[in-house]
Formats: sequence, C-alpha cells, structure tokens
Amino acid sequence: MKLLFTQARNARAGGADDNLGRGMETALLLAFFLGIGWLLDQWLGTRPLFMIGLVLFGAAGSFIKMKFEYDGRMERLEEERRESARARAAK
Repeated sequence: MKLLFTQARNARAGGADDNLGRGMETALLLAFFLGIGWLLDQWLGTRPLFMIGLVLFGAAGSFIKMKFEYDGRMERLEEERRESARARAAK
C-alpha cells in the first residue's frame, strides 16, 4: 500500500508543486510595475497615481493567471481520477 505522503513527495520532486517560484514571480512582477509606475510618476509629476494603478493592474493580472493555472490543474487531476476509476472498473 502506497502512502499518500510518499505520492505527494514524489510529485513535488518532479517539479509539480512550484509555489515558491509562483511567489517570487508575483513579487518581482509587482516590484517591476511599482518601478515603472514610479518612473512614470516622476516623469509626469503625478506622484502616486501610476504607482498605485500599475501595482493594482499587476496584482489583478497575477491573481487571474493563478486562477487559470489552478483551474487547468484541477481539470487535469479530475480527468486522471476519472481515467483511474474507468481502469479499475474495467478490471
């Protein structure tokens, strides 16, 4: 009998669970948009307007991307579960 923790550890070893990478990607994206906003605000003289707007834009885009990735992963896992159930039923 395979243990659930063993399966989860093997999945992580293959790069299936990359939460640290997602967190870094989000942080760097927000820092990038903050920097671009700061540069635009310095150039146009509109102190916090572009910084706030671009950070909110980046955050919304990042969360939407995460949602689509999550939905896609869940659909793949559900399909794997269905295929596994069909294979067990066919035996």
